[in-house]
Amino acid sequence: MTVARVDNRRVGAHSGRMRVTEPAPPPTGLRRHLLRAPIHLYRRHLGVLLGRRFLHLEHRGRKSGQWRHVVLEVVNHDDTRDGFVVAVGFGPTTDWYRNLKADPHAFVESGRERVAVTAEFLGEGAGADFMAHYASEHRRTAAKLCAVMGFEVDGSDADFREAGRRIRFVRLRRA
Repeated sequence: MTVARVDNRRVGAHSGRMRVTEPAPPPTGLRRHLLRAPIHLYRRHLGVLLGRRFLHLEHRGRKSGQWRHVVLEVVNHDDTRDGFVVAVGFGPTTDWYRNLKADPHAFVESGRERVAVTAEFLGEGAGADFMAHYASEHRRTAAKLCAVMGFEVDGSDADFREAGRRIRFVRLRRA
């Protein structure tokens, strides 16, 4: 059994070999524009082309109060009856996450539906479950996402669960 360490602090034991690495910085410049391109599909009512694996989140800015937009990948796209679950890929300083913390009421567009939602911030156990489930369906993508978020995983369920404990997840529950 190995123990993961961050800044020489013990943060928990697990049976996998997950290592905490340096997370990728949030996108800037051309990369940011390319990643934000799907917003234009939703604005033209073409978001259905992205299917149910992505959603358009419309939320209020915490300082300006203006409506803000972001397209996110849905972790539980196979079953959204309890709401849409999304990962906070670039950490807790991500604007959309901080905005939802300030005002959890928002709108989601996914597939052909547009619904009012309320954000619920999930704990470590739920995060582990969602990451393990996502990895079981999208093993390669999950490993790449973990790398972007600063976690080197060996592909085992234990590693994905450990990464999920450290990644913040938000459930956007239908209001």
